[in-house]
Formats: sequence, structure tokens, C-alpha cells
Amino acid sequence: MLADNGAHPLSAEAEAIIAAPVESMVPGAVVVGVTQVVEAVLLATLGYGIYEFYVAPGQPAFYIPVILAACLLANVLFNAARTHRITAYRTVFNQTSRVLAGWTLVMVVLAVGIFFFKASDMFSRVWLASWFVGGAVLLVVYRLVLRVLVMRWTLQGRLRRRTAIVGGGSDAETLIDQVRSGASNDITLLGLFDDRIDIRSPESVSGVPKLGKVADLIEFARRTPVDLVIVSMPLSAEKRVLDMLTQLWVLPVDIRLSAHMSKLKFTHKAYSYVGDVAVFDMADRPISDWNLVFKWVFDKTVALTALILLSPIMLGAAIAIKLESKGPVFFRQKRHGFNNELVSIFKFRSMRTDMSDSEAATLVTKGDPRVTRVGRFIRRTSIDELPQLFNVLTGDLSIVGPRPHALQAKADNKLYYEAVEGYFARHRVKPGMTGWAQINGWRGETDTIDKIMQRVNHDLYYIEHWSILFDLYIVLMTPVSMVAKNENAY
Repeated sequence: MLADNGAHPLSAEAEAIIAAPVESMVPGAVVVGVTQVVEAVLLATLGYGIYEFYVAPGQPAFYIPVILAACLLANVLFNAARTHRITAYRTVFNQTSRVLAGWTLVMVVLAVGIFFFKASDMFSRVWLASWFVGGAVLLVVYRLVLRVLVMRWTLQGRLRRRTAIVGGGSDAETLIDQVRSGASNDITLLGLFDDRIDIRSPESVSGVPKLGKVADLIEFARRTPVDLVIVSMPLSAEKRVLDMLTQLWVLPVDIRLSAHMSKLKFTHKAYSYVGDVAVFDMADRPISDWNLVFKWVFDKTVALTALILLSPIMLGAAIAIKLESKGPVFFRQKRHGFNNELVSIFKFRSMRTDMSDSEAATLVTKGDPRVTRVGRFIRRTSIDELPQLFNVLTGDLSIVGPRPHALQAKADNKLYYEAVEGYFARHRVKPGMTGWAQINGWRGETDTIDKIMQRVNHDLYYIEHWSILFDLYIVLMTPVSMVAKNENAY
């Protein structure tokens, strides 16, 4: 865990990896998605451009649907030929030959369709031939440029998943060899983590260093990016696998169990693959790839809209705070953010300056003398939280997510992470201004362990069932819940 939660120092090898600079990652799914859209747009633009240049005007009703249908068919065929894969983008002959074959098939289907529907008098043969030849050249050039870009990102490590292996010995050695032979361009092996300290777990396996025990992996993954954890344990070692998952499920990483040690053989669909290595999916990062993009757009759109609409309320609150008591209008507080990172969040000051509690060591209770009259109102209405819209714009918070708690917040005289097992699993996603727990009435004072457990359980439910529509529902229900379920907000 974090150093301030009693974590012990990591090994020198682990500290060296943490200290090394890390390139920002480019999600493979996003690259593939953008590549398909750009490719389709280029083909459609070329087809329509040739039409505008050569064909007599007045027939777009025939050409435009055909162009769009042809581009859609091309995308389907390119995907069927597996040319929209990061591994395919790195090749030259493999991807260009398959793309050209697919494009040729599209033109054959288009020509046959025009013939059978007796529409040859509606379409220009020169247009069709020009689009075929021009499209082929465009696809080859586009794919070669794409290859240069992908290879550059690969060499920079921006397309490689930073991977840790749990396990050691000969089994891990076999796994490492398989990864290197089949997924060396997609995987950067950081190190091994194994609880065993005997001869079965040497300090280095196939040149990959042992960085510590499984518990050390939690601290390691919170201080340097880790995208994937591959567990090198047999399915028969049920207790060891369960113990490992119990420790690691709090991390926002993909966890895979390698199938290379299993004597049981399953159907092809039962496995996922890391390169050519068959694995079982044990846990997935809650929000990744395109979902990250959608949530980013949602957060920024809602935050900007809310700032514009609520600015009069925020200005009025600031004036009222300033008029009632001396001190700053805003209050900054350190809280745990995504993956347990510390973030500074903004709030309107609701306490007297000389009685403020920056670490929230003492919970605010009903009639708390530290809270000003204005403070009581803005806390009860959650107006004090509105400055966190700026935290959303800076990327520290989301609009919707588990509410970030103060570092020293307690329930029944126990720190939250001591009171609830698996508490830090709520930090697998970015914290939010509002959340599933809040609209269900679990906001305000958490003086008992049951209350904080209810919050955590609702947070975990949100993480497991996240969707943009779920976020939208929570945003719409937040004002309703503030009116109907605010008895715990002091």
C-alpha cells in the first residue's frame, strides 16, 4: 500500500523501474478504431471526389449510397481478413496484400451488383475504374504511413502493455519464453512477484528479475504504470490463486491466469490471448480503451455546462462566505484519487478558519460548532462541492464515481481502509463529485462501520456496472436525491 499506510520499502530493482521515465500509452483499441474511421472517410472522399470531377452533376442520389455501402463492405472485409490489428499494422506485405484483396472483392461485388440490377447506364465505368485504382493506391500509401507510426510507437513503448508476472521458477520461465516469442512487440516485462523464497523461486528467471512478493506488487503498481498482470500458477493451486486475487483485485489492471500450466483443454473460445499465449480472464480494468474516451468527453461536457449554469450560485456562495467570516473562500484538501494517488480537491470553505480540519480527523456532526451558518446551508445543499468542477476539468476527478474520502476519515474510530476489507478497490476508477452511493442516501456522516461499508458496496457496484448511461442516470438523479435524501448531510 501507500507509504503513509505503512508500506515497506521495495527492492532496489523495483525502485529503479519506478524511477525510469515512462512514455504515455496509446490504447490499442483506440488506434484500431480511429484507423478504421479515417480509412473509410478517405475512401469515401476519394469516391465522391472522382464523381464530382468527372461525372455529370445531378446524380448524387445514385452515387452517394453506393459509395457509403462500398466503404462499409470494405471495412467488414478488412476486419474479416484481420487487417485491423496492431500486429497487422506492423507488417508490410501481409496487410497490404490482404487489404488489396479485400478492396478488389468490393469492386467485384459492386460491378456485379450494377450488372444484375441493370444499372450500368446510371454509373460511369471510368468512375468505377478510377475509384478502384485510386483506392488501391490510397490504401497502400495509408497503410505504409500507418506502419511507420505504429512502429515508432512500438519502439517508444507506447503500444506495449507494461506487464508483471506473479509466480516463479520453471513455470514462469516457460511463460516468459512464450511471451517473448509471440508477444514481444506488445508486452514489456517489468519483473516477477512471488511469495516463495526457496529454490523454486530464484532471484531472476530468463533475465527477468524478481521484484518482491505479491503484496509488493500493489505498492509497485501504485507508483508506476502496470497494465497487465499474468499469473503463472496452475488451476489446481486454487488456494494460492484465490489468495493472490484477494490481494490484487484492488488494482486497476487486467489480471490473466496463464493456461500453459493447465492439463485441462478447453475450447478456443474459452481463452483470450496475450500474443500467442492462451490465458484465462480473471479481472479486467473497469474503464479502458474507448470507454475512457467516452467518459472523458462526458466529464468535460458536463463540467463546462455545469460551470456556466451554476456560476451565479457559486458567485453568491463565495460572497456569502466572505461576508460572514474571515478567511479564504476556497478550501483545499488532500484525498485519495485514482489508484490511491493523492489529489487536492477544492471546496467552498464551510468551517471557521481557526477551527478547520484539513485532514478530516474529526467527522462533522449535526450542530457542529466548527461549521458557520453559511457553511451549514452549502453543506446541506452540496453547494460546497461545486468548486470540484474545476477538479473535473483538470482531470483529478470525474463527474460520477466513488466520492473521494479525506485521508484521516474514520468510522467507529477506525480509518476507513482499516474498517472495510478491500476498501481500496473503490479507487480502481477515478473518484467523482457524485456517485451511486450518494443518490441512494449514503452521503454525509459515516460514524459507523455499517455506513462506510454501505458506501463502499455501492461504489463497487457502480464500478462493476459502469456505463455512460449509468453515469447519466446518476447525474440526473443527483438533484432529486439531494432534496429527498439529505438527512445525513450536516
